[in-house]
Amino acid sequence: MPEILMPRLSDTMEEGTLGRWLKHEGEQIHKGDVIAEIETDKAVMELEAYDEGPLTRTLVPEGTTVPIGTPVAVIGEPTAPPPEPAPAPAQPQPQPQPQPTDTSAESAAPPATSAEPSRPAAAPRVPTPAAPTRVASSPLARRLARHHGIDIASLTGSGPGGRVVRADVDAAVDQGDAHPAPRPAAGAPSTAAPAAAKPPVGPVAEADEAVEVPLTTVRRLTAQRLTDSAQQAPHFYLTTIIDAQPLLAFRADLNTRLGDRGPRISVNDLIIKACATALRDHPEMNASWDDTRILRHRRIHIGIAVALDDGLTVPVIHDADRTTLTDIAHEARGLTEKARNGHLTLDDLTGGTFTISNLGPYGIDHFTAVINPPQAAILAVGTAHPQPVVRDGELAAGTVMALTLSVDHRVLDGATGALFLADLRELLEQPLRVVV
Repeated sequence: MPEILMPRLSDTMEEGTLGRWLKHEGEQIHKGDVIAEIETDKAVMELEAYDEGPLTRTLVPEGTTVPIGTPVAVIGEPTAPPPEPAPAPAQPQPQPQPQPTDTSAESAAPPATSAEPSRPAAAPRVPTPAAPTRVASSPLARRLARHHGIDIASLTGSGPGGRVVRADVDAAVDQGDAHPAPRPAAGAPSTAAPAAAKPPVGPVAEADEAVEVPLTTVRRLTAQRLTDSAQQAPHFYLTTIIDAQPLLAFRADLNTRLGDRGPRISVNDLIIKACATALRDHPEMNASWDDTRILRHRRIHIGIAVALDDGLTVPVIHDADRTTLTDIAHEARGLTEKARNGHLTLDDLTGGTFTISNLGPYGIDHFTAVINPPQAAILAVGTAHPQPVVRDGELAAGTVMALTLSVDHRVLDGATGALFLADLRELLEQPLRVVV
């Protein structure tokens, strides 16, 4: 029976999380069917089947992270016992607490005498309570479950590896189907505190102040990569302000001329094309750091940062300098839609040599971006907003936009970045040069 393995879906992927099974055991599978969603270090991607037959067995539960190459499912008629499912992540075992030894009491005990001591009366047998089932759960979920009198073992966890999180407890409370926590049997020794020693309201107040959000693979690895970049790449920043009025007028005229014959051109499409054109004239900017060497790339592939609910992803427009403006507009929209639907492919995500992050649509005037490693630079684009400007020595009403270049100082120096940014500004202020 063919096994389906956890695939390598990105060049930096070492492990993947099985986010959701889209097919179930017993279903007939055809080649090309999407059977599951995999969370990688860059995006949520689809897992396609390369074999046909019934889905004999799923080996990895939803929310479980396994290394690439791990069998996750089996397809085909069974001819031998299928492999065992991947073991659940081991839970940390509590360390045994050292028992205090009262050596002073031992030393003070009287020495034994030859007289036979009287035998103590046999202690009454007390039934040993069964050990509670250990359930993977967050501290916040346990506190809330205790507060609502819910037996947390009765809940089905929706967190990674079946971990019970706050949302599961809240759902049980809302549905009113929670099972009360087990109480000690009558006659059993009570360990409850007396009524006067009720626990303070602190834990409940603490629970109300925070909501636990489990980390997705995309969020965790986005954090890791950007932390590494901020700590390891010595950033410096260059900012220029452009007169955006010609750019906006050019865009409006283009869209009027295109009418219904093509996609509407956005400001970001023009910036992508202008960056690709400027990088062609400044090949030293189209580079990456590789620990022992600098790589200057012959082809220009522009990454566009796309914010998702669970992280950040950077799909790539390949050969942007050789792509027409309308094709860039069409491709940028397609990649953004695929990113938000979790349908990006490995080809969509690899090969970027320069990245643009545009928060202009969110109304941000100016910001600095963290370099997308191993690239040497990233451009942060702010919003275009009206502001007084000086033209031909006269004060006039204008529209300005801030561009900030973050540069890896291991690869580039300030003057190199400044020359690139100056040429980029000229292109955007004379946007006809972008398309000719």
